[in-house]
Amino acid sequence: MKKVQILWTDDEIDLLKPHIIFLNEKGYCVTTASNGADAVDLVKTKDFDLIFLDENMPGMSGLETLNMIKEYKPGIPVVMITKSEEEDIMDAAIGSKIADYLIKPVNPKQILLSIKKNIDNKALIKSKTSSDYQVDFGNIGMLISSAASFNDWVDIYKKLIYWELELENSQNNNMYDVFRMQKAEADVEFSKFIRRNYTSWLKSDSDTSPLLSSKVFQTFVFPEMKQHKKLVFILIDNLRFDQWRIIQPLINEYYLTEEEIAFCSILPTSTQYARNAIFSGLMPDELQKKYPQYWRNDDDEGNKNEFEEILLQNQLKRNGNNVKLAFEKIFNNRMGEKVLENLSNILQNDLIVLVYNFVDMLSHANTDVEMIRELAVNDSAYRSLTLSWFGHSHIMELLRELSEKNIRVVITTDHGTIRVNRAIKVIGDKTTSKNLRYKLGKNLSYNSKEVFEIQNPSDAKLPKSTVSSKYIFAFNNDFLAYPNNYNYYVKYFTNTYQHGGISMEEMILPFIKLKSKGY
Repeated sequence: MKKVQILWTDDEIDLLKPHIIFLNEKGYCVTTASNGADAVDLVKTKDFDLIFLDENMPGMSGLETLNMIKEYKPGIPVVMITKSEEEDIMDAAIGSKIADYLIKPVNPKQILLSIKKNIDNKALIKSKTSSDYQVDFGNIGMLISSAASFNDWVDIYKKLIYWELELENSQNNNMYDVFRMQKAEADVEFSKFIRRNYTSWLKSDSDTSPLLSSKVFQTFVFPEMKQHKKLVFILIDNLRFDQWRIIQPLINEYYLTEEEIAFCSILPTSTQYARNAIFSGLMPDELQKKYPQYWRNDDDEGNKNEFEEILLQNQLKRNGNNVKLAFEKIFNNRMGEKVLENLSNILQNDLIVLVYNFVDMLSHANTDVEMIRELAVNDSAYRSLTLSWFGHSHIMELLRELSEKNIRVVITTDHGTIRVNRAIKVIGDKTTSKNLRYKLGKNLSYNSKEVFEIQNPSDAKLPKSTVSSKYIFAFNNDFLAYPNNYNYYVKYFTNTYQHGGISMEEMILPFIKLKSKGY
């Protein structure tokens, strides 16, 4: 194994021989320099893994040396060592992106800890993460086998997300493969759970039903509106729980997460059904009957969610909420800018609803745009693209301004998405819906063991376009493909992100209550 190469620069380097001997005995290779100029020359000609740098040296100071080292080798971690505890020196060093800061006199344990933090940390984290997951592996397995309620599955899903992100960060590929198998097992069991329970949840006298999309405003939003004079409701289309986890630290710059609640998306887990249910407060069949002018069947022309603002206005009126509503959909950068430019006018309203469509467009682009397919090659890359977008989006500036004004914010989504890789054959006529995760039609042929079938749509509170219409839903990471052009379907849609079916990723959704740090 290659020895760790350390450069230690100090004008009193001879006094540090005991430390250097100690590090050599620990297996580290230490090169020394007594001034900044020599240190820079060494950095130019030799590769170092870590640099210890005295701040107070005659001639070229530690900060000047640091800046030159960063110019030539910006990636080398530098630990600044100084006698001074003056705040401005610390600020200047930290602003120059030092890896650590030690105050003289230093002892061997401090030096060793700093090395482990900056050099050995990846290996240590990888080993610790691997051993911790191995311990929890059995616990998660027992939770999966004994899960009896939606809340049980929420706990399992959150645990899996935690370990997915931890193992991903530790770059432990072998253990990550084990995790993927356990997550796949969980999705299989979750699908069975939904198959057993979904229609029973929708009965009027059910006391086992989780909170579904149609109850989001009634359960979460209306109580918040009563407590606060003004509320901003942000819906990020197609946001999964794991994506929420990675953008949460960015949001925490301006807002504290006061409460994180999980709810269950209705089926199908698609915008036309799930998001309309949120804004209307109605299940799809109720919406079709009560407001037929605002309902679009799968095979109808036109936008399937163009009446969301009207549906929300009607829900507000039905529940006695006489408030001023602002409703904005943001599809691109310019629309995000316009919201910020017009924010003072928008905030004249009591309830401000903002729908951001980027994540949904990203998932669709993963199917249709070759470059996006290359960028989002797996869930890790998909999360990374989400994080990059969010960090540079106008939502961040919006949250900053809202936080400064002490305005309450809630964030949620309408459904999630899953990366599909297994094709299930389905035969249907020309009127069959096109979605790859569910099908609505009257002449469907399929293996009933491979899908969740709803023979009578009213059992799932779903509308039907004909008397003989029925729905089928794909499980796990399956997608529904026609036998004709089957090979084309398999090649084109394998490893793309789809939604509409049954999986933890699509159905277990976050609702977040945020409290301004100005409160």
